[in-house]
Amino acid sequence: MNRKPAVLIAVSMLPICWLGMMLVHELGHVVGAWMTGGVVEQVVWHPLVISRTDVSPNPSPLIVVWAGPIVGSLLPVIVWACLFRWRSAFLIKFFAGYCLIANGAYIGYGSFEKIGDCREMLIHETPIWALWLFGLTACSLGFYFWDGLGPKFGWGKNADEVSWKLAVSVTAFAVLLVTCGFLFGNRG
Repeated sequence: MNRKPAVLIAVSMLPICWLGMMLVHELGHVVGAWMTGGVVEQVVWHPLVISRTDVSPNPSPLIVVWAGPIVGSLLPVIVWACLFRWRSAFLIKFFAGYCLIANGAYIGYGSFEKIGDCREMLIHETPIWALWLFGLTACSLGFYFWDGLGPKFGWGKNADEVSWKLAVSVTAFAVLLVTCGFLFGNRG
């Protein structure tokens, strides 16, 4: 079995997952701000920085801050649920799992360090156990989503054959996403 397409997809999924996760997370903050009458001053998203959304005025900071990880976790799951019959839906399922794990780890671990969104959540009186519950639930669901995906990516026992066409398509999408980030992304 030719492993080169599988390796190409694995490497290409790294920037897709990282940049895509930051995009849907920040989209959540933007939607939360718009829904509560907040004004989005800027969205920072670039391949070389950690993303953030600046909102001022922010009449509902607790809603805005929670909207990031909630939308950032649920939107990819919803997209996968709508497209799960598609032959390459395993890629979306992997991305959804990544978003769940990344947002869950960020909120769960961030509660101890009081960083980023977690700091705002705690300042606005979210009980710390809620951050731990979100982190544990999201991470657990993310690992559940990932369970059994290895063969679809061409790895493990009974591995599927990964086509060059799919590998090149995923790589092209990764290059497009990174290029858009460099050309149009805001470094703050």
